[in-house]
Amino acid sequence: MSKTQQTKKILFAILLAVIGFGIMITFFTLQQSLMVATIVLMVTLWTNEGLPMAVVSLLPIVFFPALGVLTTKETSINYANPIIYLFLGGFLIAIAVEKTGLHKVIASRMLNLFPSSARGIIFALIITSGLLSSVLSNTTTTLLLLPIALFLTEDVRLKMRLALGIAYGANIGGILTPIGTPPNLVLLGIMEEMGMEAIPFAQWMYMVAPLVFVMFIAVGFILSLGVENLDIDADLSKKSLEGDQKKVLYVLFGLIAILIVNAPIKPYYNGLGLSEPGILLAAGLLLFAPPFSILDWMKDKENIPFRIMFLFGAGFAIAAAFTKTGMAAEVASYLVEFSTLPILLFLLLLAALVTFTTEITSNTALISIMLPVLYQVAELTGLNATLIMLVATICASYAFMLPIATPPNAIAMSSGVITIKRMATYGFVFNILGILLIVTIANFFWRHLL
Repeated sequence: MSKTQQTKKILFAILLAVIGFGIMITFFTLQQSLMVATIVLMVTLWTNEGLPMAVVSLLPIVFFPALGVLTTKETSINYANPIIYLFLGGFLIAIAVEKTGLHKVIASRMLNLFPSSARGIIFALIITSGLLSSVLSNTTTTLLLLPIALFLTEDVRLKMRLALGIAYGANIGGILTPIGTPPNLVLLGIMEEMGMEAIPFAQWMYMVAPLVFVMFIAVGFILSLGVENLDIDADLSKKSLEGDQKKVLYVLFGLIAILIVNAPIKPYYNGLGLSEPGILLAAGLLLFAPPFSILDWMKDKENIPFRIMFLFGAGFAIAAAFTKTGMAAEVASYLVEFSTLPILLFLLLLAALVTFTTEITSNTALISIMLPVLYQVAELTGLNATLIMLVATICASYAFMLPIATPPNAIAMSSGVITIKRMATYGFVFNILGILLIVTIANFFWRHLL
C-alpha cells in the first residue's frame, strides 16, 4: 500500500469519526460523543487497514485520557486483563502444534474417519476445522488447514466448497470452548469485570455442543450439494506420531483433563478452584521447559500474536469506556423498550441485530460494545444477563456472509477460489440458520442452566 493510499484511508476514518461525533452530539453528552467518535475511527482503521491492527488497538491509551473518557490507568489496565493471558497460553500451544506438525497428523487422522468422496471430505474438513478451532485460534486453524484443502483437488468448484467448509467450520467450532474465538474471551473478561459468575469450561461445552453438532451437519450437507461427481485426488494415507508431536499431545491431554477436573458442577462438585488463565498459561510455558523443550523464546516469540493481545485490550477498554461514561445505560434504555416482548422474540431480535451487524465490522469490537449494553438492559429489566450476553457472543462468531465478518472468512477469501457473491449466497443461508438455532437452543435449553 502506497503512502498516498494510506493517507486517504486515515483521512476517511477521521471524516467518519467527525460525522459520527456530529450525529451523536445531538443525542448524547460531549464525553459520550467523543468516545463514539474514537470507536468509529478505530473500527474504520481496523476495517480499511489504514494503520496496522496493533497500532489502532493501542489508540485508546492515547485518545481516551486526552478526551476525558477514561484516565490512563483506567484505560491501560484493560491491556492486562487475565483473559489475555488465557489467550497467550492457548496460542503458545498452537505454536507448538504448528511447529511439530501435529496439526497435519490430526487432520490426516480426521480425514481418514470419513469416506474419501467429495462429500465425505467436505464433512471431514468442517469437523476437523471446528474441533481444532475449539482449542486453537480459529484464525490459526484456518491458516493451517487451508493449504491442505487446496491440494486435495484440482476442481475449482470443489476447492471453493472445501475452503468455505474450513472457514465455516472454524467459525462454528470456535464457540465450543471459551478459548476458541476472541468474542468468547471478551465475554469472560467482561463478566469478571461486572462481578458475574463465570460459566465453567465444562458447562460451556455442554451447553453449546448441540448447536455446534447441528451446524456441522447442516453446513456440510448444504456445501456438499451437487458434488457427487467430483473427485478427490490427494493421498490421504495415515501419518504416524513423532517424538515431539507426542509431547505436545501429552500437554494437550493433560490440559483438557485439568480443565475438566477444575470445572465445578454445581451443586455436586466445586472444582479445584484454580484460575483458568493460569492453567492455560502454565501449559503454554511448560512447552519451553524440559522434558518438553518444544518452544524456544528467541525463535518462537515472533509467532506470538501480540497484535491480537492488543486487540483484546482495546476491546476491554472500549467496554470499560461504555460503562464509565454511562453510554451503556443510555443505549440500554432504548433496548429496554423491546424487553416487554416475549423472551423468544427478544432473543430473536438480539441475535439478528448482532449477526448482521458483525458482517460489516469487527466481531471483537462489536461484542465489546454490546455486552456492557446488554448487562445494563438486564439490570433494568430483570432479564437473565448471562443468557442474553451469551446469545450475543455466539452470534458474533456466526456471521458467514462477508470476508470482513470473521478472520476465517477473510482467510478463505484470500485463497482466490471464492467470490464474494458465492460467500454471501451461502453465508446468508447459514446466518438465518444460525440465528434460528441459537435462539431455539437458548430459549429451550440454556435458560434452564443459567
